[in-house]
Amino acid sequence: MRMVSIKDAKNRLTALARLVEKGETVVVTRSGKPVFDLVPHQIKNGLKLSAVKEFKRKHRIGAIVTSVTDDFDAPLPGDILIRPLP
Repeated sequence: MRMVSIKDAKNRLTALARLVEKGETVVVTRSGKPVFDLVPHQIKNGLKLSAVKEFKRKHRIGAIVTSVTDDFDAPLPGDILIRPLP
């Protein structure tokens, strides 16, 4: 991980971009404090609605969620919140 000042980053952006393309992270600082990171781009793997539609068709499902109880978003009772996980 390389650290550069914001002024230096402005003057060397192309060279820093080449480092980032190779997988390195560059921390850009102002007055010695980190401000932001230059990191390699990552393609986000979000929800594919077409895949959901295909899954429902394949398994003959009309709706994933058919109902929600009235107290769905109500606070949980205190004893549930302090109970250790199994």
